[in-house]
Amino acid sequence: VLCAPITISRANELKLSHQVVDNTSILGTPFTVTVDKIEGCTTGVSVHDRTATIKALADTKSIPETFARPGHINPLYAQDRGVLRRAGHTEAAVDFARLAGLYPAAALIEILNEDGSMARLPQLEKVAKKFNLKIVTIKDLIAYRLKSETTVERGPEVMMPTKYGQFRMTVFRQLSNGLEHSALVKGTWEPDEPILVRVHSSCATGDIFGSFRCDCGDQLHTAMQEIDKAGKGILLYMSQEGRGIGLFNKIKAYKLQEEGMDTVEANVHLGFDPDERDYGVGAEILRQLGVRKMRLLTNNPVKRVGLESFGLEIIENVPIEIPTNTFNKRYMITKRDRMGHILKNLK
Repeated sequence: VLCAPITISRANELKLSHQVVDNTSILGTPFTVTVDKIEGCTTGVSVHDRTATIKALADTKSIPETFARPGHINPLYAQDRGVLRRAGHTEAAVDFARLAGLYPAAALIEILNEDGSMARLPQLEKVAKKFNLKIVTIKDLIAYRLKSETTVERGPEVMMPTKYGQFRMTVFRQLSNGLEHSALVKGTWEPDEPILVRVHSSCATGDIFGSFRCDCGDQLHTAMQEIDKAGKGILLYMSQEGRGIGLFNKIKAYKLQEEGMDTVEANVHLGFDPDERDYGVGAEILRQLGVRKMRLLTNNPVKRVGLESFGLEIIENVPIEIPTNTFNKRYMITKRDRMGHILKNLK
């Protein structure tokens, strides 16, 4: 599939809406409606027409009426902050254009083997050698950007005695929006030693008020207990309420759920993606704390993808499954069936 990554602002300028209201792709690939350039093109299928369409997407003179919908080019919208927000091919393509001093738009396509399967690194290396091309990975791009950019400001460290043992606490301020994230650290470790890590998104209703509508509070306390038991590890407490939509909108989503929607449908109805969290910030905090290998306390495979691209190696996914109750069973089923969470004990 030939795609054209562009920025969110560019997609809005051209009035390119999401291809689907409910994106159930495991990686949330951000397709917009497909397009063809109208002027100077015919069916939109030919190499000439597709080239013209991609060039028009990158032309600041283009307007929404420049394009017919549907078409044969698949625009993708890249997250702001690029690969430091989402470690995807879409963001990498736009970042490369920016780093080259060009307009933030690109063309992107997967390379296939002769048998139709997707080419992996060994096959791509052969293609690169044959055509004298360079290979750059998303990890390379992230590492390059992190040499000259930072997304967080690190605060001082204090001792934090808790009911689950003694921790060292540090607060990190996210430079792009002022959000403050906390790290509870226990023990010390060698650079190549895998340590227990929990990346926990804040949940005022579950963590503070003990709500039965989710499993967040129980997961938080279980993670602290497990880290204390292990004698070393890190709990990141990320200010990403409601999977990144904030408490106000989360309560709006709760109201929609009471009216029959599930958690994914409610987010989408409010104009959000099912998961708006920024995994790159948590990854950078872990890097600053000296983590390179980890045993990740999670049921969510998307967290693994979001962290590994930042040069963090996840040796093991450690389940943190909490028994369901009558208030959260539907929510847990949605997390399993629609968001890919691994919940083996859920019936």
